[in-house]
Amino acid sequence: MSSIATSIKPGRDAEIKTAPGPILLLGAPGVGKGTQAKELVKLWDIPQISTGDLLRANVTQGTPLGKVANEIMARGELVPDSLVNEMVALRLREPDTVRGYILDGFPRTLGQARWLDARLAAQPESLPVVAVSIQVNYNQLLRRITGRRICPVSETIYNVYVNPPRLEGFCDLDGAALIQRADDTEEVFKERMRAYEALTAPVVEHYRTLGRFAEVDGDRPIAVIASGIVAAVEQLRKG
Repeated sequence: MSSIATSIKPGRDAEIKTAPGPILLLGAPGVGKGTQAKELVKLWDIPQISTGDLLRANVTQGTPLGKVANEIMARGELVPDSLVNEMVALRLREPDTVRGYILDGFPRTLGQARWLDARLAAQPESLPVVAVSIQVNYNQLLRRITGRRICPVSETIYNVYVNPPRLEGFCDLDGAALIQRADDTEEVFKERMRAYEALTAPVVEHYRTLGRFAEVDGDRPIAVIASGIVAAVEQLRKG
């Protein structure tokens, strides 16, 4: 299936007519994936499921899975897919996931994608995963990341290219000197992009092959991007 870059009017017109089901939201560093996830959560009244949040919650609460994960991380090792899958499986049993959910950070690998597809296929009442990727030009992403400046007092975020402070280098609200995060550099961004593309490419190809993948233009206002995602999901569900 070819990519979809359509949009509909935001607001009530953006309300999906059927249950959205499980949605994998993809996007390179800086595309605003987190912002869009929050918009979709409000629009559809479905939860956002982040594997990072699941992992932290299990560790903090001292669950059996959390204890195993904590021991693995304490050794400096990566938590294996099998353990992450178990955490996700438990979360998907919660009643708030019946109509759908936004997947954030999962499936991250081809193995996880296949596991999730098989699990959902075994449940006749479950819709399959559809994947939507937010696309933004590389140079635009670079400007978003490297131009970011943060006020250490009010935590207000500026961008020297598109949303600069009135006085260069200082916060409009309290006059504090703005800072640039250590990882908001071109070198770090390039490395993050390489890692993202290497990790995500097999997952994207997996869902593209299944006809359950779409792209939306992420270089637009927040509400318009959200509407584009809704339209893409509706189209994929029809297919």
